Amino acid sequence: MSVRILALVGSLRAGSHNRQLAEAAAKLAPEGAEVVLFEGLADVPFYNEDIDVEGAVPAAAAALREAAQGADAFLLFSPEYNGTMPAVLKNAIDWLSRPFGAGAFGGKPVAVIGTAFGQYGGVWAQDDTRKSVGIAGGKVIEDIKLSIPGSMTRFAETHPVDDAEVAAQLTEVVARLHGTAAEITAA
Repeated sequence: MSVRILALVGSLRAGSHNRQLAEAAAKLAPEGAEVVLFEGLADVPFYNEDIDVEGAVPAAAAALREAAQGADAFLLFSPEYNGTMPAVLKNAIDWLSRPFGAGAFGGKPVAVIGTAFGQYGGVWAQDDTRKSVGIAGGKVIEDIKLSIPGSMTRFAETHPVDDAEVAAQLTEVVARLHGTAAEITAA
C-alpha cells in the first residue's frame, strides 16, 4: 500500500538544516512511502477568518489545504525560534485546522522532529508543535521523537543524509510513520 507523507518545514532559510532533514527523509523513505515536501509556506498569508471564505481562499492557502487533503500522514520539521515553533509552521497548522471540525489533519498520523543549534535540538519547539497540531485534529504519534542538537556544527559540512546516525534515525521515523498511516488507512 502506498502512503503519501506531507512534509512541512518550519524554516524558510535557503540553507535550512531542517529542510535538509526533510530532503533526507524523502530519500530514505521505505518502499511504499512517499515523502513530499510542500513548497510555498512562505507564500501562505497569516491566517485570518476574514480571508478564509469558501470560494475566495488565497491561492497559496488553498494549495496547502489541497496537498494536505491528499496526504495520509504528516511529518513536521521544526527548528526552535526563541524557545518555540516558527510562525510559518504555526500558520500552516492554523490554516489546516479549518474549517472547524473538518480540517485537513482530521485524525491523520503526525510526527514532529527537527534540529536546532542549541544543546537540546529544538525540543521545546517540537513539543509546542505537537500540542498545536494535536489540538488542530492530527493524531500525534507522541513517541516518535528526533531532536538533533548542534545543527550549525553537525551539518556544517555534511548533509543529514550523509550522517550515518541521523540517516538511521530518519529511516526509523519515516518507517514508523508509514506503518501507522498504513494501519489507519487499512482499517
